[in-house]
Amino acid sequence: MSVYSEPRDGVLVVIPSLNEEADIANVVNAALREREKTRLLVVVADGGSSDGTRRIVSQLAASTPDVRLMDNPQRLQSAGVNRAAELFGDGYRWMVRMDAHAGYPEHYISLLVEEAEKRDAASVVVAMHSEGRQWFQKAVATAQNSLIGTGGSAHRSNGDARYVDHGHHALFDLALFRALKGYDQDQSANEDAEFDVRLARAGGKIWLTRAVTVIYYPRTGAGALYRQYANYGRGRALTILRHRTKPKLRQLLPAAVLPIALLVPLSSWAPFAALPFGLWLLACLLYGAALGITQRKSYGAAAAIAAMIMHMAWSIGFWRGVLETGTLAMAAPRVEGQA
Repeated sequence: MSVYSEPRDGVLVVIPSLNEEADIANVVNAALREREKTRLLVVVADGGSSDGTRRIVSQLAASTPDVRLMDNPQRLQSAGVNRAAELFGDGYRWMVRMDAHAGYPEHYISLLVEEAEKRDAASVVVAMHSEGRQWFQKAVATAQNSLIGTGGSAHRSNGDARYVDHGHHALFDLALFRALKGYDQDQSANEDAEFDVRLARAGGKIWLTRAVTVIYYPRTGAGALYRQYANYGRGRALTILRHRTKPKLRQLLPAAVLPIALLVPLSSWAPFAALPFGLWLLACLLYGAALGITQRKSYGAAAAIAAMIMHMAWSIGFWRGVLETGTLAMAAPRVEGQA
């Protein structure tokens, strides 16, 4: 039993959603399949969907007492998970976060619980593999499954199960999650990494399991992909500034994309000013060409374009975050464990 938990059982499953009618039923039913193994409650935290998501969840809730539709007026995933944990968390030992735009294997929840108990972990994170259903989405998935898109992140690459400092959130010790006040709702993205910093400083261990892998379905358009990664970059900047953590190489490299792009206009006076940007473009294009050749798919080569969108968006978001919050974050007193 985790040292952070009260003597209770059961799993609270939280699914943040916003216009997810294509996949929401599959995700809810993936959780419900495990009712025979563990006591669970599935809460869909909906941020005001305008498609059929709410109707689908309402129908599922009407047919089983183990499903709830909860309003998430702040429309942020962090706020939805926090609200569900507060309103429905009493009496549950674990909380599992499931994303509405993802696919889950058999026995997902029970395997997470087993891993947490075996490793005495306060959090279990999982590996992710991206898959696409249409051409651009497949190109994005190819980029996200490669070094050019992930920078070698542990939960995005092959390797051994081990303790890590961050990964794709799956299971939490619910008592500790609530004690730490959950996610930081001021962050629209990167709330998971920010929480992991506080969790580690509170003594919680994070276990990256290889027992299960989540299938992630990327954004289907360039604009949506850009906005997603710009939010990621801004959130990462806020986390680094707030907690004064040391950025990793896989974060420093994309952060450099915007600065080297801004050097290009200076090439009229300094011919070598455009060299770093040109090398970045060339590296992306060559890597994409290699993917296209090895996979024998046109979207493999297009992964270079997807990766460039991801890199530039992340960099713009990162520096926007530095400009918007850097001074305040560095000046504010740091309180360990604050939400």
